[in-house]
Amino acid sequence: MRRFLCVLLAACVIWSATTVAKEAAPLISDPVISARMAHLTAKLRCLVCQGQSVADSGSDFSNDIRREVERLMEEGKSDKEVIDFLVQRYGDFILFEPPVKSTTAPLWIGPFALMAIGAAVLVIVLVKRSKRPNEELTPEQVATAEQLLKDIEKEGKDS
Repeated sequence: MRRFLCVLLAACVIWSATTVAKEAAPLISDPVISARMAHLTAKLRCLVCQGQSVADSGSDFSNDIRREVERLMEEGKSDKEVIDFLVQRYGDFILFEPPVKSTTAPLWIGPFALMAIGAAVLVIVLVKRSKRPNEELTPEQVATAEQLLKDIEKEGKDS
C-alpha cells in the first residue's frame, strides 16, 4: 500500500510539472486605455456568468468583450459610444445598472412594489388581529382547567 501511494505521489508531481498553463492575455500598451477598460468592463455584466462583471469573469464571452472594448477604444471611441455599441448588440442586460425606461421599469420598480404590498398585508393582518375580541373563559371552563391542573399535579406527586 505504501509503495502504491509513493508511486501515485510521484506520478502527480511529474504530471503537475509537465502541464502547461494557459497563455496570459497580452497587456494593453496604453495605460490610459487600460484604465478606461478596467473602469468600463467593471460596469458590464458577463452574459455567461451573469453574477460577475466582464472585468472579473474568465469566460470566453468576457474575453471577447474585453478584446472588442479594447479595439473600439483604440479606434478612438468614447466610453458612451462603446457602451451604446454593446447595448445595441446585446441589449440592456449587459449593463449592471440598466437605464430606466419602459422595458426596464419593472427591474427598478418591482422590488419597491413588492415591499409596499408586503407592508400593506402586514398592516391589514395586524389591524384585523387587534380588532378581534378577547374571548373570556366561562366559569365552567375555568373550573375544568383548574381540575385538570390538579389532576396533573396529583399524578406528578404519585410517581
